[in-house]
Amino acid sequence: MSGIPVASVEAIRACFPALERRHNGHPVAYFDGPGGTQVPRAVGDAMLDYLYHHNANTHWSYPTSAETDALLWQAREAVADMLGAAPTEVAFGANMTTLTFHLARALGRKWGPGDEVVVTELDHHANLAPWQALVQERGISLRVVPLDPGTGRLVPDGLAAAIGPRTRLVAIGMASNALGTVTDVAAACAQAAAAGALSFVDAVHAAAHLPLDVRRIGCDFLSCSAYKFYGPHIGILFGRGAQLEALDLPKLIPAADDPPESLETGTQNHEGIVGAAAAVQFLAGLAAGAPTRRDGLRTTLVELHHRGEALLAAMWEGLSAVPGVRCYGPPPGTPRTPTLGFTVEGHTSEQVAIALAERGVFVSHGDFYAVTVIERLGVEGLVRAGCACYTTMDEVARLVAGVREIAER
Repeated sequence: MSGIPVASVEAIRACFPALERRHNGHPVAYFDGPGGTQVPRAVGDAMLDYLYHHNANTHWSYPTSAETDALLWQAREAVADMLGAAPTEVAFGANMTTLTFHLARALGRKWGPGDEVVVTELDHHANLAPWQALVQERGISLRVVPLDPGTGRLVPDGLAAAIGPRTRLVAIGMASNALGTVTDVAAACAQAAAAGALSFVDAVHAAAHLPLDVRRIGCDFLSCSAYKFYGPHIGILFGRGAQLEALDLPKLIPAADDPPESLETGTQNHEGIVGAAAAVQFLAGLAAGAPTRRDGLRTTLVELHHRGEALLAAMWEGLSAVPGVRCYGPPPGTPRTPTLGFTVEGHTSEQVAIALAERGVFVSHGDFYAVTVIERLGVEGLVRAGCACYTTMDEVARLVAGVREIAER
């Protein structure tokens, strides 16, 4: 909501104990957020409080079990506010990859030879391998939307060409964890629905940068991971109510028959679920005075997106000016996240990451499980620098200066 202030980057940084770390005498600048962000103190405190004072298994008639039930429900409510969903449409699991395999097998029980799933070359392989497994297990076929390496975006009209009368599902990423590309998933889900197909959206990379609204997107399923938006390592799956109820899920006989618990096989990571709720609350609380948690989340994420655009522009401009450095993906000012993949001529991505780490600048390197993207770019791997809510312009300047020194060797 306009007019509601969002905490300054200085105030945000004070919430993160990790930012007190120094390496080789340098304060650490964390650009590894696309692989997992740092955690605010409030999240760790919530998890410790659960473990120390409420730890129990669910659905039994004693206080700590009842407290656990209440906390898990409150977590569903918090994540539902983040997604624009109902609490009964939110399930938790080990991670997005595991949940997606679980969902794919349940959906695949109704599919067979001749049925098709549409995937893209831009996606993390967690949104490819689960559907690929159905090729062997159920005899389905995959249709692939190609990536344009020059733009870092899907080929125009590639999705329309891939969807056909036998399409059963369109699986598409909202934002690329390697290139930062933001894709119009609402349009993709509308195309899927028009063809009578289901839609699955991977929002893992997008969740920390863009407001999410599953009703506006129009998806049947959507996944994300709390550790990408300042929470612990736990996965989240949204499923539209009627679609969750229709799933043919494997289960133990005494386990819950109804969603969302029917998707949660075995005892869950209760402290992680509590931590995910705390991460949502942390983001909402950065917009002081918002009338509702969802309003706070939207206000915060819109403001953080604007800040990220400025950081990305400075990073892109600074790195592009270094001889031998090449930046990949959509340029600043176009739909993207503040995550930048680049290469340094004469150096592997790992060598660059090691050299930057010596300067207290932590970046990721390699393929980030977006293997097809790396293959299509024709590189051995990328250096990846991602800006988070705690990233400053000074840290971007340190990154650029470090890369310049490495490139001039």
